Amino acid sequence: MQPSGEQRNRPARPAPERAALARELARRVGEDSILWTDDTLLPYDVDGFTLAKFPPDLVVLPTTTAQVTDVLVFARAHGLPVTARGAGTGLAGGALAEEGGILLVTARMDRVLEVDVSNRFAVVQPGVVNAHLSERVAPHGLHYAPDPSSQMASTLGGNAATNAGGPHCLKYGQTHQHMRALTLVLADGSVVEAGSRALDPPGLNLVGVTVGSEGTFGVVTELVVGLVPRPEAVRTFLAVFDDVTSAGAAVTAIVGRGIVPAALEMLDHLTIVAVEPYVHLGLPLDAGAVLLVELDGPAAGMDRRAGEVHALCREAGARSIREAKDEAERLLLWKARKGAFGAMGRLASGFYVMDGVVPRTRLPEVLARIEQISAEQDLRIANVFHAGDGNLHPNVLYDVDDPDSVARAWRASERILEACVELGGSLSGEHGIGNEKRDLMGLAFAEDDLAAMAALRRAFDPEGRLNPRKMLPLRPGCGEGLPRPGLAAVAAGLSPDGEGPWI
Repeated sequence: MQPSGEQRNRPARPAPERAALARELARRVGEDSILWTDDTLLPYDVDGFTLAKFPPDLVVLPTTTAQVTDVLVFARAHGLPVTARGAGTGLAGGALAEEGGILLVTARMDRVLEVDVSNRFAVVQPGVVNAHLSERVAPHGLHYAPDPSSQMASTLGGNAATNAGGPHCLKYGQTHQHMRALTLVLADGSVVEAGSRALDPPGLNLVGVTVGSEGTFGVVTELVVGLVPRPEAVRTFLAVFDDVTSAGAAVTAIVGRGIVPAALEMLDHLTIVAVEPYVHLGLPLDAGAVLLVELDGPAAGMDRRAGEVHALCREAGARSIREAKDEAERLLLWKARKGAFGAMGRLASGFYVMDGVVPRTRLPEVLARIEQISAEQDLRIANVFHAGDGNLHPNVLYDVDDPDSVARAWRASERILEACVELGGSLSGEHGIGNEKRDLMGLAFAEDDLAAMAALRRAFDPEGRLNPRKMLPLRPGCGEGLPRPGLAAVAAGLSPDGEGPWI
């Protein structure tokens, strides 16, 4: 949910004040690690969630855990909030400096510190790009499994912050399942070593609660991540259907047969129309949906599993099935899927990439609801999703120069998330909550649930200075759930009522 207009337009501190803070901080981390002038701050007032912008007062680019500690001690002494940021590809506004202060950017902390092939783990800094790690360990026959669509740019620190997923998480699991240990710098500058390089360490699972906490517990400066063997065989198919209902039936049939694909992705008609002129894959522009299915694993039995997938897709109504003949064609098929978001610019001047989840058996219902919402708000909505685990990515298309169109996009997003929760799903599968969905948390959690989360957050950061105004609603309500204004009202600049922050 968008913050109020007043907060959205909050200016940075006056330049002389920023300059004074920068000079003092430079004595700790060096002048070349600090940005404070208006022009250098401009690229950092927004992340991948472009509907909200907040300028930080300072940007700091540390290179070591010691420098991060120095920054947090400095921030505490001056009462400054601190927001950690990786590559800025997040789609829920989780890396926005809503209250100004310091934006701590980990992009220069980009070293792979160690690769242990025998024990299948790597020690990395948070600024390592996701795909670069797999490239680094590929000669050893290993890879890092979680693969968000932004993996060519997104960093492992940001992936840990949001518990990022990706197409292959259907089989291999999300980020938290591949995270063994973290070095975490708390708001007071103290350093905590959570987890262990060994599997199943004793003690409280601090790694588990930190992954997905969106930078509200501390700043991660090192990660120990698990690596998995590259599969012996891979088979990739693209099945074309007349409608999403038939494609959804194929998804249910494949999983119901006991087959666990490495990935099971769906694109709807409007997405096909956007993608085909970009990838020139030969996708039929009259198709209602395409299903991308990837199997991987031992070569033994692969032909049998592939044959079953072909048969199940045909039984569900697939009018054609195309299999990648080699790695080049496989990458082309994946380009259609992973290039879908970028292709949306062909359809509208603005698009809002959402993230919601429903049980996969209820995909036809939620897609029907999205179609209804699209008509009600007079907006086109293109759907791309991880069909195997019901993780939806509706792309709400709007006119960036039309305030009414923007407001309708917000209304549509709220209705879609309400539908996801009503159908037994959740608000996010991988993008996180950030500032985008924080005031919708009452849809899925009771006040006691939210209060427990807030108490845990305070245990790590008693003053609430780390990534403030993220994840949890800003104000407690009464009775059942949390009162919240409509997204359109908030987008128009109307402040919600309430009684003070959760933290």
